[in-house]
Amino acid sequence: MSEQRSTEDITVVHLMRHGEVDNPDGILYGRLPGYHLSELGRQMAERVAEHLSSRDVAYVVASPLERAQETATPIAKAHGLDLDTDERLIEAGNVFQGRTFGIGDGALRRPGNWRHVVNPFKPSWGEPYVDQVVRMMGALNAAKDRARGHEAVLVSHQLPIWIVRSYVERRRLWHDPRKRQCTLASLTTFTYQGDRIVSVGYTEPARDLVPAHLLAGAKPAKGQGKGYGA
Repeated sequence: MSEQRSTEDITVVHLMRHGEVDNPDGILYGRLPGYHLSELGRQMAERVAEHLSSRDVAYVVASPLERAQETATPIAKAHGLDLDTDERLIEAGNVFQGRTFGIGDGALRRPGNWRHVVNPFKPSWGEPYVDQVVRMMGALNAAKDRARGHEAVLVSHQLPIWIVRSYVERRRLWHDPRKRQCTLASLTTFTYQGDRIVSVGYTEPARDLVPAHLLAGAKPAKGQGKGYGA
């Protein structure tokens, strides 16, 4: 009986990107500590907590970085849950961490950076895409087991979320960063039947709070396309 039930259980796992970060200097903050949500970012977190308040959320977990923890806190509070931490949800490693590096800032014209961008398929500037898939799938499956038959919310970062979604949807892992569908405070939702993912969805509960140039698919204006971290 228990085996039959496990194959019929429907479990929903939401991978949420954190809210806007206070980063006036435009640094690619990556895994650096000390980067917290802005006031707007806190509003985004509260908006998503409200959006999920009527859902059957039984488990909330976040990346160890402050921006993810602060985004997850109101969601856990709304459901009377303790907030867990999973290192596997952390931002992707990046050699440009701590610097400005983005569209239109001249970074690719600097000879010292060329060796880091020779292989976009891996990518050569940071944590391999395959490694991100392995750890993110581990975090997803662990959350599915913790919340079996209910829902879980995992707060992570743009690139790892997009990469694991691409893997599940059987797309190539290398991609144009400008085309990621993973806006601030968005939810990428994986529905499991038993232990198998049967569908993937995407919603933006805080869309009206997100600056227009940061929405999924937006074309960045000059000076607004920097990869500040995610």
